[in-house]
Amino acid sequence: MGKALDGVRILDMTHVQSGPTCTQILAWFGADVIKVERPGSGDITRNQLRDVADADSLYFTMLNANKRSITLNPKTDAGKEIFTKLIEECDVMVENFGPGAIDRMGFPWEKIQEINPRLIYASIKGFGPGPYDDCKVYENVAQCTGGAASTTGQIGGVPMVTGAQIGDSGTGLHLVAGILAALFQREASGKGQRVTCAMQDSVLNLCRVKLRDQQRLAHGPLTEYPQYPNGEFGDAVPRAGNASGGGQPGWIVKCKGWETDPDAYIYIIAQAQAFSGLAEAIGRADWLDDSEWNTPGARLPKLAEMFEEIEKWTMTKDKMEAMGILNPLNVPCGPILSMGELAQEESLRQTGTVVEVDHPERGKYLTIGNPIKLSDSPAEVERSPLLGEHTEEILTDVVGLDPEGIERAREQGAI
Repeated sequence: MGKALDGVRILDMTHVQSGPTCTQILAWFGADVIKVERPGSGDITRNQLRDVADADSLYFTMLNANKRSITLNPKTDAGKEIFTKLIEECDVMVENFGPGAIDRMGFPWEKIQEINPRLIYASIKGFGPGPYDDCKVYENVAQCTGGAASTTGQIGGVPMVTGAQIGDSGTGLHLVAGILAALFQREASGKGQRVTCAMQDSVLNLCRVKLRDQQRLAHGPLTEYPQYPNGEFGDAVPRAGNASGGGQPGWIVKCKGWETDPDAYIYIIAQAQAFSGLAEAIGRADWLDDSEWNTPGARLPKLAEMFEEIEKWTMTKDKMEAMGILNPLNVPCGPILSMGELAQEESLRQTGTVVEVDHPERGKYLTIGNPIKLSDSPAEVERSPLLGEHTEEILTDVVGLDPEGIERAREQGAI
């Protein structure tokens, strides 16, 4: 059975995290992803955060699975010719350089359209058009400028970034959607187009519920936030600790062993529909006949007290035991799982979400497989390429060079 993107060829000019996240997913869908790298050094992440000497870092290997690598210097005459041919032969070009970098290489959008009118040119930038469009952006900068940091953190505490890479990987996922839409539209139009995702825009999209709450503030306090009813609301959505933010009260509470285990916690949502089962499970069935507790409105001013009572019960159970009791009662809850626990979770291995891969330089390592499961196009995770591993193969099969042409390119320093 073929893959969803069989026959689609991607010219991958990306580096670090945001762009490679996008092109890796396209490769898992079956596209032929040709990663263009600088001769001699390659993607900077090959050497960053190394844990095994003289081997590609996990930073690189976990973002570049299923790709082919070619080393190319497009600033040379031979390199320009090869790059031009790659544009001709590819369906999509993806890049996440600083603003104008591809133009300065001599390949503005107008020229690219002349070379291949069907090419889809996809870019990740820090900001969209405006006063900041030439600013350099990294993961945490995107979180701070996109609304995530200002709404994350403890009540009254400093803004905080999240461990999830919503700026880099989140923007890469958005770009995948844009590329697939452009490929679909090309079936009707016959033409390529520009696809652009700004990291600030992508983070803000993931924070849309906070923009919802910003507008609600104009009509009164946000009653589901822990600041209600005794705290004060300012002019902007406040940080709310571990409150759920979804209209249903939620909090992280301690479980048995929390004194020595930093992840012995569980998140519990006191959803109205399941409150009776929750109250009975923790030994507070008396709440159900008490007008001070038996309606969501009555509980709102006492959420801190309610979760203190819930925590007294969870501290007598380990987190998996607590989940095992609450889940059949339809109480939304989830244990705090560490990376160590997730790495060993058998169900994630069986679904291909956590995959063990063998690498010729560093040996076996774990990586994340495709989180998007297609029933007729299962993703098979292959190791990341060595630097320039497929250079001659690509120059022969895609560019059409003969051995003499490849040697001339090498003599010019193009490969």
